[in-house]
Amino acid sequence: MFGMRRFTRKLMAAASAAALFTLCAPASAGEAPAAISAEALEPGQYVWTPERETEGEIEIVVSVPMQLAYVYRGGTLIGVSTVSTGRPGYDTPTGSFNILQKRREHYSNLYDNAPMPFMQRLTWDGIALHGGAIPGHPDSHGCIRFPQAFARRLFAATEVGGSVHVIDAAPEAPEMALALARSGGGYFGMGGPDPELEGVD
Repeated sequence: MFGMRRFTRKLMAAASAAALFTLCAPASAGEAPAAISAEALEPGQYVWTPERETEGEIEIVVSVPMQLAYVYRGGTLIGVSTVSTGRPGYDTPTGSFNILQKRREHYSNLYDNAPMPFMQRLTWDGIALHGGAIPGHPDSHGCIRFPQAFARRLFAATEVGGSVHVIDAAPEAPEMALALARSGGGYFGMGGPDPELEGVD
C-alpha cells in the first residue's frame, strides 16, 4: 500500500514536471525553432536537450500507438522524437531489450541492401533502431526509424547494453513514459542467444 502511494506521488510529480518541459522543434532551413509540446511534434521532428541531465545511463522508451520515442538519462527526460515502427504484417515487438550492437553505417541483407544509418541492434533476427523516413505512421519492416539527425545524436549518446523499452501504450505525459514502461511488460534482456548473425538484417 505504501509503495503504491509513493508510485502515485511520483507519477503526479512527473505530470507537474511535464507541464514545465517545453520542447523545441529543430529549425528547418530559414526557420526559427518554435516552442511546442511533445504531442504537437510533426513527423520528422524531435527535441534533444541533453543538458537537462549530464550523468547516468540512457534509457529509451518507444510508444507504438503514439509513434514517439522518449529518451532519458539518469531517469530525466532529455529527448523526444517522432518514429516509424513496423507496418501491419511486420509488427515491431514490444518488451524491454538491450542494445546488442552499434554500426554507424549498416545495410540490410534482408531488404534489398536498404541503408540503416546509425544502426543499434535490438534482436539478432533483424530488429534495430536506425535513421530513416518518418511518414507519420508505422511503415518499417519491424525496425524503429528515427529522423536522421536524431538517430545520429542518439547513436553518440548510447552504449552497447543500454535499455530500450517498446510499449503498446500511450503515456499521458512525456515524463511518465519511463515509469509506464517499467511497470509492466516482458524483459528480453540481450535479445536471446547470438545465432552467429544468421538471419540478421
